[in-house]
Amino acid sequence: MQQKELQVFQYLKNNPYASQQEIADNLQMSRPAVANTISQLIKNGKITGRAYIIPENKEVICIGGANVDRKYIVKSKLQMGTSNPTISMQSVGGVARNIAENIGRLGHSVRLLSVVGNDMEYQIIEKASSHWMNLFSVEKLANYSTGTYSAILDNEGEMLLALANMEIYDELSVEYIKRQEAYLTNAQLIIVDMNCPKEVIEYLRTLSIGKNIPLAIIPVSSPKMERMPDELEGIELLILNKDESEAYLQMEITDQETWKQAAQIFVQKGIKHVVITQGNKGVMYASSSNDGIIVPAIEVSEVVDVTGAGDAFVSGTIHAWLEGLTMESALNAGMVNASKTLQSPETVRTELSNVILNNELEEYLS
Repeated sequence: MQQKELQVFQYLKNNPYASQQEIADNLQMSRPAVANTISQLIKNGKITGRAYIIPENKEVICIGGANVDRKYIVKSKLQMGTSNPTISMQSVGGVARNIAENIGRLGHSVRLLSVVGNDMEYQIIEKASSHWMNLFSVEKLANYSTGTYSAILDNEGEMLLALANMEIYDELSVEYIKRQEAYLTNAQLIIVDMNCPKEVIEYLRTLSIGKNIPLAIIPVSSPKMERMPDELEGIELLILNKDESEAYLQMEITDQETWKQAAQIFVQKGIKHVVITQGNKGVMYASSSNDGIIVPAIEVSEVVDVTGAGDAFVSGTIHAWLEGLTMESALNAGMVNASKTLQSPETVRTELSNVILNNELEEYLS
């Protein structure tokens, strides 16, 4: 292929629903030149009509945060009001991005929808993420900085304090989501984290019901539980922790009975599968076919870093469910992935693959 043909081909490979004018604007070509190039590509059998290139596999679409994470590990007991010796490290993060990388490493086709700044932080994210997910739909915004998350951990890996600069996600709008509708309506699954504004989550719930596409909602903190849709009917999966459940339901979870009651309330509101996590106590799972069962956590002898473990649990569970396991059985895959991530200094462990997770799961269940 000639250079212009190759440029158009690569653009369409990432964005098969692009209009000729959009291609022309992005590649600095005239629209007639784009039309002629597309005709030549069709004639040569490189593309096959509109959408010009159909993805071989339906995508898992992850919507929400894509941040740069900075971790500061205090070498000894934290002393307030003075300087503390620390070890620092930097990695890419964001709940939606972390889930996307986990699921991409597990062999699924993944697309990330997010908003970022046109800055060095996004270049870091792009370099670390592009092999595991399609970033074509990520939108760069002028006058905004890419989200950052800074965590201070004690010398045992437990979080002491976290600071989040997430203002940019207020600009993740319904209008932006509507521009991605061609991808969303062909998705295998839509996963949205609650960095997104409430109106976006409401819109995605309506879209998923109308197009019969499963929707998973992943909260990110207790204060953002106010972004839950007013109506929960039709949501496929909700995975949240004890604190987030208490904040939303305005109740205290003090024992197994109230833990189960909380999960049942979400099911009664119309969510098909509900998982409430509670650290080393495991998770409570409820659905329309069961009142609530506890899946125990896996004991970890040495915790290196808790960052990313929750996202690893979500990802392992969703991966196994997409592979055909029941949700109850899939939770074990989530537990295994989370336990291995707790023992890793990385937010998403680099050795993760479908084969490795399957082997780890078999070993755990044996």
